[in-house]
Order: sequence, then structure tokens, then C-alpha cells
Amino acid sequence: MWSNKQSQSAAPSASGPNVPANSSPSGTAVHASWLTPTMRVKGEISGNEDLLIDGKVEGSVSVGQHRLTVGRNGHVTGGLTAREIVIHGKVDGNFSVVSESIEIKKDALVIGDAKTRRIMIEDGAGFKGSIEIEESKQVESNLDDSTVRPISRSA
Repeated sequence: MWSNKQSQSAAPSASGPNVPANSSPSGTAVHASWLTPTMRVKGEISGNEDLLIDGKVEGSVSVGQHRLTVGRNGHVTGGLTAREIVIHGKVDGNFSVVSESIEIKKDALVIGDAKTRRIMIEDGAGFKGSIEIEESKQVESNLDDSTVRPISRSA
């Protein structure tokens, strides 16, 4: 007999038109948490799961050993800390971005300093700051700190 193969989840897909997300075999997005485009957050965000930011965040974001995605509608004014960071939107301010790997996608804009083991910047992306490539052990210890500090600049 024929079976009806409808989606088992009524939750909105994080991929939608804004961010291509990895999919599970059932076709649902794998982002654990999602800040939608209409959400605005002031303050620090920390957690231990994957996070997609498609809204505006004024403050630092730390998800430790998980994946952090800034969607096309996402705008973060503050530092980022995660094992893997993918940026489609805007990240600005004199803050550090600490990760094992950083991907800055086409049309993204990043202002700040990056500390990572691997970085990929696509054609069409904007980046203003410095990049420090570190050994894996050093990056992991920075991730364990889960603190994002403003970049100190000397005159």
C-alpha cells in the first residue's frame, strides 16, 4: 500500500530561505536553537548546543564545543566563541571570534579579530581586523574559557 510521507515535525526549519542548514535523514534542520529574524537580544548568550542567530544580538555569544551560525538576517555586536562558526550576516565591534574553524560566507561582513585553526573567506565577503592562526590545543583551551573579551588596542 501507499504510505503518506509527511514531515513528522511542525517546527519551522532553520534553513528556510536565509541559511542553508545541514539536514538530518528526515529532512529537518539540525540547529538545536534558533533566534528568529524578529528577535532582539541584549546581553550575553551562552549554552551547550548548536545555535542559529537570524535576529539581532548585542552582546557576546558562546556555545563552547558546538556550532554557531549567524544567518543572513543575523547581526551580532559582540564576540563569538564556538567550535565551528559560520557567518552569513554581520558581526561587528572590537571583539574576538574564537573557533576551531570559521567560515565567512559571500555577502557577510565581519569587523573584529579572529583566532582560529582554520578560516575560509568567500569571494564577496567583507572582513576588517586581524587573523591569528593557532594550534588546535590553544584554540581548544580558549573555547573552554567560554569568555569573549573586547580586543585591547594600544595607541
